[in-house]
Amino acid sequence: MRRKPDTQRDSSQTSEPWHNLYGQLIDRDRRRKFRRRRTVVLSMALVIALVVAGGVFALTTYISFENGVRRSEALTGGAGLDQDVNILVMGLDSRLDENGNPLSQEEYDALHSGDSSDGGYNSNVLMVLHVPKDGSQATVISIPRDDYVDLAGSPDGISQGKIKQAYGYAMDDAMKKLKADPQGKSDSQIYQEARDDGRKAEIQTVQNFLNIKIDHFVEVTMGAFLDVAKALAPITVCLQEATQDTYSGANFKAGVQQLNAQQAVAFVRQRRDTSGSGVALSDLDRERRQQAFISSLLTQLKQKSTFTDINKIEGILNAVKDKMAVDQSLNLIDFGLKAKQLTAGHLRFVTLPIVQFGTSDTGESVNIVDKGAIQAEVSQLLSPQPTATPTPSPAQGSGSQNSGAAPAQQDSSAQQAPAQQAPAQQAPAAQPAPTPSPSSSNGTFDAGDWSSVLQGGGIPCVK
Repeated sequence: MRRKPDTQRDSSQTSEPWHNLYGQLIDRDRRRKFRRRRTVVLSMALVIALVVAGGVFALTTYISFENGVRRSEALTGGAGLDQDVNILVMGLDSRLDENGNPLSQEEYDALHSGDSSDGGYNSNVLMVLHVPKDGSQATVISIPRDDYVDLAGSPDGISQGKIKQAYGYAMDDAMKKLKADPQGKSDSQIYQEARDDGRKAEIQTVQNFLNIKIDHFVEVTMGAFLDVAKALAPITVCLQEATQDTYSGANFKAGVQQLNAQQAVAFVRQRRDTSGSGVALSDLDRERRQQAFISSLLTQLKQKSTFTDINKIEGILNAVKDKMAVDQSLNLIDFGLKAKQLTAGHLRFVTLPIVQFGTSDTGESVNIVDKGAIQAEVSQLLSPQPTATPTPSPAQGSGSQNSGAAPAQQDSSAQQAPAQQAPAQQAPAAQPAPTPSPSSSNGTFDAGDWSSVLQGGGIPCVK
């Protein structure tokens, strides 16, 4: 692992290392300006909408949906809803449906992201939805897609890479093996088996990285988000500054505005500004946008009583069922009843921190992370420990702060070693969000920086 040299930054220019880190990310995204790297759109809003809707649409609708949605064998035997559950949401950058078929030209035009030959099987959106069994606040953990981690199973002989790549590498590896010895399987069977291998690798990679158990998963492609946006538009959002981007098709004014489906796709995909106005955006700002979009959408769905409109819910499900996959044991009706709490602002969003930026052996820009620190933070998020502790003795130092990290003391290999070799420029770990400023008459509030906790409810105003 080597870190790309950067002679344009002077750490003495600011007393806060975080400012340097953010500048690095902006610089890195600007260097990517001429690489047309299209990315997958938000999937989490779809998932929450579906599972909450599960408690209200008729049994006949559910049966129809079950007959169309793909049930994957990549994960079985997940925890029942009488326990805490962790659901991994994977949003792929594939421009195909779950059966490998192209979308319509109208959909490609609306997505502003090329055609069936573009994209791939990277999990460009990775979120863990944790729903406690006691009905307390649910948590959404966003995992930055470029985090450099150990890839489960070393697919294609690759042991380390960006966390989003676990799916695509494993699927490619499986495809080659299955095609070499098909054993009478059809092309369709080979394709679906390879997809399941990709899902297994991504799930295991996330479990190893966060030191948690994934109970269920939901996977969606780009077309699914577009279909949901079409059914639910107009969707209200709030932006702190006007911005444009030729890559995603974004062209937004500052302030509160309503988006159609195509604009909604651009809103959650934008990670740069090409207007020359000086607006600084990055991958991490895009994750905060996605979180804010979920909060806005859930707020509006509740206000419009969408969750009790069976016809609308049925239309959404019928439109997206061939563009999503779920595990064998996830019961959408039961989970919908459980997940109604998510519509009451009873949801918080956290983005996992990074330490610094580096370059992989293949020359890719990656996020260097502290695996132990991340596992300790996730443990605290999902199983909060009492904060009242005695003052540590000098011999103990600050060790009490790490008491929750014991299960995570594993070799973090590539994640920690490069961080020790580079200057100590660290992103702040997510902290409990301060009490938000009073909402305006239109329900908006400052969403805060990507590194802070975003409390759901209302219309967050973002970069």
